[in-house]
Amino acid sequence: MTPSIATIVAALLLVVAPLTARAQPAGKVWRIGYLSLTSDTVSYRPWLAALRDGLRDLGDVDGENIVIEPRYAAGQVERLSTLAAELVRLKVDVLVTAPAGSALAARSASRTIPIVFIGEPDPVGTALVASLAHPGGNVTGLSDAQADLVPKRLELLKQVVPSVTRVGILWSPANPGTAPQVRIAEGAAPALGLTVLPVAVKGPRRDDLDRAFATIEREHLGSLFVIGDSTLGVQRDRLAELSLKHRLPTSASHSRWAEGGLLMSYGTDFVDLFRRSASLVDRILRGAKPADLPVEQPTKFELVINMHTAKALGVVISPSLLSRADRVIE
Repeated sequence: MTPSIATIVAALLLVVAPLTARAQPAGKVWRIGYLSLTSDTVSYRPWLAALRDGLRDLGDVDGENIVIEPRYAAGQVERLSTLAAELVRLKVDVLVTAPAGSALAARSASRTIPIVFIGEPDPVGTALVASLAHPGGNVTGLSDAQADLVPKRLELLKQVVPSVTRVGILWSPANPGTAPQVRIAEGAAPALGLTVLPVAVKGPRRDDLDRAFATIEREHLGSLFVIGDSTLGVQRDRLAELSLKHRLPTSASHSRWAEGGLLMSYGTDFVDLFRRSASLVDRILRGAKPADLPVEQPTKFELVINMHTAKALGVVISPSLLSRADRVIE
């Protein structure tokens, strides 16, 4: 007897359904650890909110079929290993880390729990992955382009204050991801007619930053270039205050710096990066291995100029540069 069309369709559905069904067991609640070098503050909350939104779009709802366990080091690199170990003891199904520096602590804490990093500037150079195309091990994620953008950021700063020739490079030696960016800045500076002086901020405390600005004043530096790092990020408001006090046009790596009062920022759109990371997390929860998921790179960058700060500093922003800005803060 020839099978009916309905019978054939039903048989096909039985074959296809297991292939398309979600891999999550009935009643399973995935536990996602979030390890961050930042603080749980208003300025950083949009990042985790973007991850939640991205997961929700994929059917992973915090409080329903997933639970996100956040841990914040508040700029203190030395706390990351303790917090990573705490998340490992919770037996999280995936460990999400952000930004630069957090993934190294997570990988040291576990070589088996899948790790998704967000915003690591050099995951190959820091040995987090074997290569971008073939990560290997238990780690993959989304890289940042901070190192690649350093020459462009210096060029933009020179356009804003063409008379300045001596630039301070503010950086944190505690974070291993930042030193390569300092070297790139030093290499790019001569072609722009700039002399750069690295100024280390050795901790996340107020007096650490104040000592760095004392060096900046003593060296008569005319502007400031901030290497993106959460050790500095937790002091964003103080950094903006001191930049104004010392009348220093200051450039940083992503929009939250300009939003906090620095003159300008150019870099990766971190909200977009966090939202995109949800796809990697979801694929791992459904059974994919980090070793087989290529590291993704940023695709969206923002130039943000704070005109309120420009006016306070007496800096005139050219119409051509303003027209290139993705956002102008009045």
